Amino acid sequence: MTQVSQVMTRGVRTMAPTDTIVQAAQAMEEMDVGVLPVCDGDRLLGMLTDRDIVLRGVAHGVAADRTAVTELMTPEVCWCYDDASIEDAMDQMREAQIRRLAVVDHDKHLVGMLSLGDVAVKGDMGEAGEALEEISEPAAPERGAIRQAAARGAATGQPKTKKKEEGRARGRTDDQG
Repeated sequence: MTQVSQVMTRGVRTMAPTDTIVQAAQAMEEMDVGVLPVCDGDRLLGMLTDRDIVLRGVAHGVAADRTAVTELMTPEVCWCYDDASIEDAMDQMREAQIRRLAVVDHDKHLVGMLSLGDVAVKGDMGEAGEALEEISEPAAPERGAIRQAAARGAATGQPKTKKKEEGRARGRTDDQG
């Protein structure tokens, strides 16, 4: 049985409770990640996602350079022990509908993060695929917003997504980008 400690990412970058949203966004950009644990020392306080920044911060006009990460973070963190089985961690991800899990030792100190990508690359691709399928449900977007976005793209001549534009640059013409 594979343990979480065998496939998790160690040495995770964390944010201090007093760090600002700007500092967190810059760290996310630098590391190309969408989530950062917020810790007081090695004690996990919460998680801050790019989605938290947008929906709880930008959408409400917060001053990102003066707002502490603790004001926007999610304090209810799903976590597992580093000696838990991958199967148990995947079950927890499925139940919580999340793609990442904080990993702690038995003293409750943050020791890493486990993502579906970690499991797929270093562990069991089948298990990761099954979990992703159960976690991911396509959203039903508001149709008016789709039409407005399409109209803006057509009016400005801008591509609908960067990924599609990159695909076109490589000579692809389908929507798989």
